[in-house]
Amino acid sequence: MDNYLYLAASGAKQNMNQLAVHANNLANAKSDGFKADMHQARSMQAYGEGLPTRVFAMTERAASDFDAGALKTTGRTMDVAIKGQGWMVVQDGQGGEALSRNGSLRFDELGMLLNGEGRPVLADNGPVFAPLPIEKVEISTDGIISVRPQGAPANAMEQIGQLRLTNPPLNSLTKMEDGLFRRLDGEPYLGAVEVALQSGALEGSNVNPVTELVGMIEAQRQFDMAVKMMKTAEENDKAHSQLMRV
Repeated sequence: MDNYLYLAASGAKQNMNQLAVHANNLANAKSDGFKADMHQARSMQAYGEGLPTRVFAMTERAASDFDAGALKTTGRTMDVAIKGQGWMVVQDGQGGEALSRNGSLRFDELGMLLNGEGRPVLADNGPVFAPLPIEKVEISTDGIISVRPQGAPANAMEQIGQLRLTNPPLNSLTKMEDGLFRRLDGEPYLGAVEVALQSGALEGSNVNPVTELVGMIEAQRQFDMAVKMMKTAEENDKAHSQLMRV
């Protein structure tokens, strides 16, 4: 009886995890540069004292969908989208380096360049700063940022830095809890000349809302079936106890 109940309970837990993944994807269906998460589980024997007669469901290594999202034209000079594969290097909350494709850029009140998530966007020598106030900003396809300070002549464009664009192997990347990607192998994020930007555009999320909604419905039905199995196990246990008393 415990085998029956254990299998149903572990399956229900994985269904709940799957529901959370689909719900998070749906919540980010309109987040710039977001990559959909994928969920996968498999059966695994539980080893211990005695024979391995118990099986449970185990989550396999989390993965993400690296397909590019649709490009949307904004006309804003500080909006950039990566054409094809590649990433922008940003600074995470602990001061380390991570990867993002959110190209909705802006300068904060100190002149630091941030992306749409509020992460500092990095060049080879660290964060990029601009002399405020600014009248015009241009970002080239290779990430060179040029600005014209307020009151300067029309042709007085000044280069303030170059975005570090990198293209590590996709199988070396994983998404962390903060939504940023990092290399599992610990290698540095070196610049890649083949990565190009498109100015005046943003990459949308690659989430397919219909697919995620169908996945939620399927996971919910599987969860309901697992709960029914646990309920049946409880009813059978009560029936056996009654028979033993007789």
